[in-house]
Amino acid sequence: MPIVVIGGHSRSVGKTSVVAGLISALPDRHWTALKITQYGHGICSANGEACDCATDDHTFAVSEERDRSGESDTSRFLVAGAVHSWWVRTQQGRLAEAMPRIRQILAGAENAIIESNSILRFLRPDLYLTVLDPQTADFKASAQTFLDRADAVLLHATPGTAVTAWDRTSLKPVANRPMFAIHPPRYVTPEVIEFVRNRLGTS
Repeated sequence: MPIVVIGGHSRSVGKTSVVAGLISALPDRHWTALKITQYGHGICSANGEACDCATDDHTFAVSEERDRSGESDTSRFLVAGAVHSWWVRTQQGRLAEAMPRIRQILAGAENAIIESNSILRFLRPDLYLTVLDPQTADFKASAQTFLDRADAVLLHATPGTAVTAWDRTSLKPVANRPMFAIHPPRYVTPEVIEFVRNRLGTS
């Protein structure tokens, strides 16, 4: 069962769009999609709202998406053609506690695509793509940690400038990896689709 992981260095760089785009482009894979969200201190994993709870039953929550309105990220995965779509929420740094449930979901999947960086601490996917936007300064620690494991980079192409907003981040760890220019709102190009198809082989 092939597993594809889509990561990125910050919020709002297009990770969800890449996941949805690949699901749509490769419908024969019958994807099970997962989005993993880690909340900071004081946020409840059960509903994503502020709370003071610190009980064991609030360290993570997993729910299957049923809504096909396309209004949420996991709903977008269903609209794109995913067979199943799951949202995993955990407290920051406690993803390990959700891993038994995640592995159970993966065991029943024909092919899986996961939006996350931190999942790489616990499994080695068949393919890991990272989405980078040089004009977005924030660079998550998890993205830095696993940058050298990226099989390819999807790099936002900004016409007329080569300046990046990153002060202490280098792309040297992926200097020899395939790098695909993307032009939002088109996040998945024919070249990206062909790369993924070739790397996964026949379904």
